[in-house]
Amino acid sequence: MSHGYAAHHAAHKRLSTLGAGAFFLFVTALGWALNWPAMKILLREWPPLFSRGVAGVTASIILAIVAALCGERLRVPWSLMPRIMLASCTNVLAWMGLSTLSMKWLSVSEGALLVYTMPIWSMLLAWPVLGRRPSRMSLLAIVLGMSGLVVLLGGRGLAFDAGKLEGIACALGAAVLFAFGTVNSRDPLPVPPIALVAWQVGLGCVPLVLAGIVLEHPSFASLKPDGMAVMVYMTLVPMGVCYLTWFATLRKLPADVAATGMLLVPIMGIVAAACALGEPLGASEAVAMMLTLGGVAVALRCGTAARHAHQGHRSNRRV
Repeated sequence: MSHGYAAHHAAHKRLSTLGAGAFFLFVTALGWALNWPAMKILLREWPPLFSRGVAGVTASIILAIVAALCGERLRVPWSLMPRIMLASCTNVLAWMGLSTLSMKWLSVSEGALLVYTMPIWSMLLAWPVLGRRPSRMSLLAIVLGMSGLVVLLGGRGLAFDAGKLEGIACALGAAVLFAFGTVNSRDPLPVPPIALVAWQVGLGCVPLVLAGIVLEHPSFASLKPDGMAVMVYMTLVPMGVCYLTWFATLRKLPADVAATGMLLVPIMGIVAAACALGEPLGASEAVAMMLTLGGVAVALRCGTAARHAHQGHRSNRRV
């Protein structure tokens, strides 16, 4: 009886943990997804680099306060600063700056799917950087992902103007640089999670603010109530609440499950943009989503398998 009760209690606790993880994952994905159409609204009133930079710097201060309240140590050794700076450049400065800039020329569906190809680029970059050759499944991921992008961009004609090409270059640049940062950060930084995000977001967004002041000359008078509401949302939810729920997700769910679940972000973002902004959502967009995100899902599975194999190899070497 006691053994049966213990097993039932353990199963119930595991289901409860998975349920909480699924809830945190959904909140994270929804908050980040809604940020895509929100950025399109904000760009009607404020320039991309300055708006994203101001939101990020403000969010980093809020996250630092939350980290301190949670008992996390904010000071980090100087020896870790080069790695933190590299991560902030690839994961924040390039990711947030270029992805936001791409929204000047691309629709949400185009920008989101291009940006979320970063697991495919991580898989490709792992070959020259880590010596990890692509497998057959990796090649399948590449074919699926690139086919989806061809369907998406070709569905509206392949006659791209200069602005469209700039948008594609910015979105792909964000994806490739984020992937490069992922490949180069093989060992986790020994810094508490919220404090680490506060450092990375702050260091990555200060250059965006400075670049915005020098290049974009923002006018505070041009920011209307709807733009201000989007700024508040972008600061508090995607850069604040969603990071906290993401860490909670990783505590409740396996990392590969959580990463695959993030494929909800472009899907929900595209649907939200269709509803809020009237962007097209037809057969070509649906096929593009299935192909591109299918390729990304395969790439994530390949990456997880490769990491497990690498960890097993390292364990055997220790033995």
